[in-house]
Amino acid sequence: MQMNDTGVWNARYSAVRQRSLALAATLTDEDCGAQSMPDASPIKWHLAHTTWFFETFILEKMEADFAPFHPAFRVLFNSYYNGIGQKHPRAQRGLLTRPAMAQVRAYRANVDERIGRLIGSPLEAGAREQLAMLVTLGLQHEQQHQELMLTDVKHLLGQSALLPAYLDAPLAPAADLGDSGWIGFDGGLTDIGYDGDGFCFDNELPRHRQYVAPFALASRLVSNGEYLDFINAGGYFNASLWLAEGWDWVCSQNLRCPMYWQQGEGGEWLEFTLHGAQPLDPNRPATHLSLFEADAYANWAGARLPTEAEWEFAARAAAVECGELHPAGAGAQAGLVQMFGHCWQWTSSSYAPYPGYQTAPGALGEYNGKFMLNQYVLRGSSCATPPGHARASYRNFFPAGARWQFTGIRLARQIA
Repeated sequence: MQMNDTGVWNARYSAVRQRSLALAATLTDEDCGAQSMPDASPIKWHLAHTTWFFETFILEKMEADFAPFHPAFRVLFNSYYNGIGQKHPRAQRGLLTRPAMAQVRAYRANVDERIGRLIGSPLEAGAREQLAMLVTLGLQHEQQHQELMLTDVKHLLGQSALLPAYLDAPLAPAADLGDSGWIGFDGGLTDIGYDGDGFCFDNELPRHRQYVAPFALASRLVSNGEYLDFINAGGYFNASLWLAEGWDWVCSQNLRCPMYWQQGEGGEWLEFTLHGAQPLDPNRPATHLSLFEADAYANWAGARLPTEAEWEFAARAAAVECGELHPAGAGAQAGLVQMFGHCWQWTSSSYAPYPGYQTAPGALGEYNGKFMLNQYVLRGSSCATPPGHARASYRNFFPAGARWQFTGIRLARQIA
């Protein structure tokens, strides 16, 4: 990885950094400082933490006469890097009324200026290659946080009785759905994992050979209307459909529908979106579903969830779609659709290292490897994923009960 054209690198860096600020532009300072649950973070924290990443992993190591913008930020905005040192408790990020948003913006501007100078400075070939790698990782990391910014602020706004919209623009009705068909794949011996010459995360490697039995995938995601049929059929009351832990989860939380669904006084279903509360559109994909809900629906539908190897095998020729900040309908399109840019899709695969996986040395080695336990893999991307951030080998991961992300269902089944 080279950093030969400093103008290109500075433009790439600036574009990602400015998009984060743009995502926060419609929010008040009060919006940006609040934390709605331990799994979510305040927007102010996201903006500061992504800046902390560049300061800690690049400037501290490569800038001559390095001095931190503020010494306390090393602890306040460390997320989970034990190799760096102390961390402010995750569940208490919403208590950080200081620094104010203005100081966080100043922090970003200061680090951006220093990174720009470093990119333009004369460096030996090895140092320039290391800088290119670290800047690329930092930008990919920030793009991950841009998605979290949208899902975290949606959860925050969804706690208000006002049900305020993040976006004032209306959400247009989706086109009518055609029937969901099945797309068959012969399977066989195949290589799984990243095979390009650009960036990938370490959990996408090493590429390795795996056997995939013949299978079929549903041509599109499960829709709101189809999931409503599951609800009306008593799906949340039928223990035989659920994993044991999932049934305990449903009962303990008294759940009867997906996150952000609610019934109006007349019995009509509404869905809270980044566009505010909207009538439930039966033609849009069902989203904000846990693995437990996805698995129960698949059992009810006489199908199953795909493995991550099946999903990757099928997705190699799929188009990357994106547009709205809510999953869009498939319409009557033919073939395999909605693989990218709508909902992350649960698989039945536990999040585990690929054969031969090795954790990188140092604190950056904590990025993925230490989370490979008690989580499941999701594939694809969502409507909140930044453009250019999706690929067939990308491995997202969450616990089985997580549902504040844009997560949906694609069905699979075996074929002879």
